[in-house]
Amino acid sequence: MFGFSEEQIAQFGLTFGVSAFMLYMVFIILQLARESKAGRFGTFILLLGLGFGLVGFAAKGLIKYFMGGLGE
Repeated sequence: MFGFSEEQIAQFGLTFGVSAFMLYMVFIILQLARESKAGRFGTFILLLGLGFGLVGFAAKGLIKYFMGGLGE
């Protein structure tokens, strides 16, 4: 499709699509903190607790990149 292989489209979707979804999830967490009037510490706890999985997913990609490259 448009001169791209299936692998290139999948890689694009994984990097940019998942990144956009992760940013949207951060927006949802911040919206939740604002609506619940959590304050600074409560917002920090929400970001820490709910955003910990996002950090793990990003760390996995970085570790994979530095240990063996993205193509493997």
